[in-house]
Amino acid sequence: MSRSDAKTTVLADGLRYKSKVPGSPFAASASFGAATMSCFMCGKHRPRSQMGTRKVMGKSHAVCSPSCKALDEVAA
Repeated sequence: MSRSDAKTTVLADGLRYKSKVPGSPFAASASFGAATMSCFMCGKHRPRSQMGTRKVMGKSHAVCSPSCKALDEVAA
């Protein structure tokens, strides 16, 4: 099984894509509270207001609050 080769080339200025929109869809907004974070458990990006912390393997990690399943049901 071979992976298909990308049909892009590196331009002289170092850019690879001409049509790709610059930036990240997860760019931080003006206020810190409106920024998104990824949940340690499910990996989905959610606003910080929907996140909480939970100790996992001795360290505090950002997780969905109250739970990943509850937030998925609300969003659906």
